[in-house]
Amino acid sequence: MARILLEVITPDRVVVSEEVDIVTAPGVAGEFGVLANHCPMVAAIKIGPLRYKVGDKEEWLAVSGGFCEVSENKITFFVEAAERAYEIDVERALRAKERAEKRIQEYLAGAEKIDYARARAALQRALTRLLVAERGRSGVPK
Repeated sequence: MARILLEVITPDRVVVSEEVDIVTAPGVAGEFGVLANHCPMVAAIKIGPLRYKVGDKEEWLAVSGGFCEVSENKITFFVEAAERAYEIDVERALRAKERAEKRIQEYLAGAEKIDYARARAALQRALTRLLVAERGRSGVPK
């Protein structure tokens, strides 16, 4: 099977740089998949899980907003943040989820003036991190 070069880049580091069989990403317009020899494209990326497969092994990352470019059998993601499943601190993600849910409830009850969009984004990041931590544990380095 032909492969495509996947790169996931944040402002701090290169998280992934390897040839893969398929990439599934959280696009703003919906989840999409990319295989080798895909036509050129650019897509906006939202907070969500990014998955890729190499043979029988599936890897998961939690990514925050950015964009990706597909060109010449390469897909590059430029995202604000990206974490592999084994890098996620589950307890911290659970606390962040609880804080975000509490702030949203306070906002909806009219008790607190907060940035609702920011609280929703914090909740989405926490939920994504928890999902990736749960589903992506196969990628734990030995």
